[in-house]
Amino acid sequence: MIPRFLYRLETLRMKPALFVLCLLSASAAFAQYLGGASYISSEPQIYQFASHPAHAAYAPMSQEQNVLAATSYSSAQGERLPSDFPQPESVSLGLAARELRQQHAQVKKSPVVWVNQ
Repeated sequence: MIPRFLYRLETLRMKPALFVLCLLSASAAFAQYLGGASYISSEPQIYQFASHPAHAAYAPMSQEQNVLAATSYSSAQGERLPSDFPQPESVSLGLAARELRQQHAQVKKSPVVWVNQ
């Protein structure tokens, strides 16, 4: 005789799903145990990098080379005033709000209005 709680649809669907999950997990663990042992060693691998003893040795500096295409390069130090750079005209906050309100009024409204109660 099957108890009443086993007749529920959720329980009947959950049992095969749980069984399949356990079966896949067990098969994956078994495959890692047997399949990985013959290919991968658990011993650590120590890497030896090539040594370059002359890498940091002193050497004379080479001559300066110009990488610009036949142009002269000039450099200066100091500060420039902010007035030397063009600034866009600032828009007042009220004017921006009016424009947004106008754009919002022109947008097509939705024909359906949902009211949650």
